[in-house]
Amino acid sequence: MTAHDDVVPQLAIVRDSIRRAEQDFGRPAGSVALVAVSKTMPAERIRPALEAGHRIFGENRVQEAQSKWPALREAFPDLELHLIGPLQTNKVKEAVALFDVIQTLDRPSLAGALRKEIERQGRSPRLLVQVNTGAEPQKAGIDPREVPAFLRECREVHGLAPEGLMCIPPIDAPPSAHFALLARLARSEGLPVLSMGMSADYEAAIQLGATHVRVGSAIFGART
Repeated sequence: MTAHDDVVPQLAIVRDSIRRAEQDFGRPAGSVALVAVSKTMPAERIRPALEAGHRIFGENRVQEAQSKWPALREAFPDLELHLIGPLQTNKVKEAVALFDVIQTLDRPSLAGALRKEIERQGRSPRLLVQVNTGAEPQKAGIDPREVPAFLRECREVHGLAPEGLMCIPPIDAPPSAHFALLARLARSEGLPVLSMGMSADYEAAIQLGATHVRVGSAIFGART
């Protein structure tokens, strides 16, 4: 079986499932964007999804994305690339140049570095704030109680305008409570974008207001 033989049907299944969830939960048709998570996948496995018309993809690591996406963007210039993994300040230059959306803004030092690089390059990726909804010490993200203050700092100190929130619930906890918390935070701050939900739970995320779901293994198969 070739990459095209399995990636394209699996992509279609996920797309159909998203459309059904929109209908079932009273969401407007087309209100949920699918971020196809292509981390660890080689370019030849990603290309069939692009050829099938999909354009929104997510990567975890700047260096890995640099190795495959510039050439793919030459062939498909209308693609939209999201950084969904942690961003180190020493990779901000490369991230601003490569990504259209950075979903993992999670600390003041990163906000400052992003502002400087955005001014230097004249390129402005859209930004989401990552929220550590489970208050897990090993996981990146802003404590939910600190989100309002961090957003004010982003806007007033660094001149950034985050448009939404992102979360990764604890692996051993039911995700819906975390999705509901993120949705409440976004509403209270007037933010329109909610990135939440992955292969195992994206339908629950759609029910609770996700505008973007991040689906990898259900499309591309198990990662190595």
